[in-house]
Amino acid sequence: MRTIVFAAAAAALLASAGAAFAQMPAPADLIKNWDKDGDGAVSKEEWTAAGRQAERFDLIDANKDGKITAAELEAAMAAMRQRQGG
Repeated sequence: MRTIVFAAAAAALLASAGAAFAQMPAPADLIKNWDKDGDGAVSKEEWTAAGRQAERFDLIDANKDGKITAAELEAAMAAMRQRQGG
């Protein structure tokens, strides 16, 4: 009986984690919201002005051009999902 309860709890936890990712806005939509100067990307200044950590910016800015594009954000989010097993 304990095994069934544990399995059901684990399945519910995994389902809720998947649902959380499914509800996240698309990277392009996030970039639009965060891009205050309208250039189609998020600068480090725009990123940190909103209270986000500069270290995370540096991790997401794959080509190190000082801007995060929707493609870079999508790649970072995909890597995060993969690390978390989803």
